Amino acid sequence: MDWVVVVDDDVMNLKLSELILSKHNMRVTTLKSGIALIEHVESCRPDLILLDIEMPGMDGFETMERLNSRTVGGDSIPVIFLTADDSQEAEMRGLQLGAMDFIKKPFIPEVLVLRVRHTIELVRLQRNLAAEVERKTQENNSLSLHVVQTLAEAIDAKDTYTKGHSGRVAVYSREIAKRCGYSQERQNEIFMMGLLHDVGKIGIPNAVINKPSKLTDEEYALIKKHPEMGDRILKKIKEMPKLSVGARWHHERYDGTGYPDGLSGQDILEEARIIAVADAYDAMTSRRSYRDILPQKTVRDEIEKGKGTQFDPVFADVMLKIIDEDKEYQLKEN
Repeated sequence: MDWVVVVDDDVMNLKLSELILSKHNMRVTTLKSGIALIEHVESCRPDLILLDIEMPGMDGFETMERLNSRTVGGDSIPVIFLTADDSQEAEMRGLQLGAMDFIKKPFIPEVLVLRVRHTIELVRLQRNLAAEVERKTQENNSLSLHVVQTLAEAIDAKDTYTKGHSGRVAVYSREIAKRCGYSQERQNEIFMMGLLHDVGKIGIPNAVINKPSKLTDEEYALIKKHPEMGDRILKKIKEMPKLSVGARWHHERYDGTGYPDGLSGQDILEEARIIAVADAYDAMTSRRSYRDILPQKTVRDEIEKGKGTQFDPVFADVMLKIIDEDKEYQLKEN
C-alpha cells in the first residue's frame, strides 16, 4: 500500500485529501506544519509528501530546504507542492528545490489521485532502474539490454496507439548512426537512448496520453513535460551519463523552436538530433486515434520539408535515403 504524508495548516484540506486518497487504497498521514513533518521523517519514510506552500511559521519552501539538508545519499522522499499560487516564480523555486510536481488548490479529486499515483510510479521506476544498473554494473560493467527493452515496453503500454514505438525509434536511430559511420559502441548507445526516449511519459496520466480528441492547452502543456521527466529519471544513472540525452532533447528543433530548452543547430547533441528524425518518422508511419498510417510519399515530403527547420539536414538526408530504399514500404507499424 502506498503511503502519502499530507502537510497543510488547513484542517479541511487535510481531511479532504485523506478521504480522497484513502478511498483509493492509500495509507495517509496528515500533519499540520513543516516542523511536524521534519520530526516525522526522522523515523519514517513515506512514498510521497504532499506539502502546502503557504503555512505560518516555516512555509513549504523552507520545509523543503530542511528536508534536502537532511537527505543522505541523494535518496530523497518525492514531494508535490500544494498551492493556490500558480505564478511562474513559485513554480520555478519549487522545481529548483526538487519538487516533482504542483497541485493547485482547491484540488480536483481525480487530478489529486492521478498526480499522486503517477509520481510514486515514476520515482519507483527511477529507483528500480538505478538499482538494476548498479547490479549489472557490478556484474559486468554494462546495462542490461533486456532491462531497457522491458522498460520501453512498459512505457509504450501506456499509449494505446503507439505499441512498439520505442523499439522502432531505437532501430531507426541505430540505422542512421550506422550509415553515418558511428562505431558499434556508439550505435548501441543510441539504440538504448532511442528505447528510453519516451520514458518520461510514465509520469503523464493515461487519460491525457490516450485522449482521442484534441488536447486542451493545459493537457498539451502536461504532455510537453515528458522530456524533462525522462531526463530526471535517467540522469542519475551515472554508469551511462548520456542515456538521458534522447529523453530530454528529442523534441528540440534544429531551428530552435522546440522544447524543453529551445536549443538549435549544433547545440543539440548529435544523438538527440538523430532520435528526433527517427521519432518523427515513426510517428507518421504509425496509427493514431485520429488517423491511419500516412502514405510513404507524404512521410517523405514531410521529412524533406523539415530539413534545416525541424531536423538536422544531414540526418534528415540519411532518413530520406532509407525511405527511398524501402520500395515495399516495410518500415512502418505492422
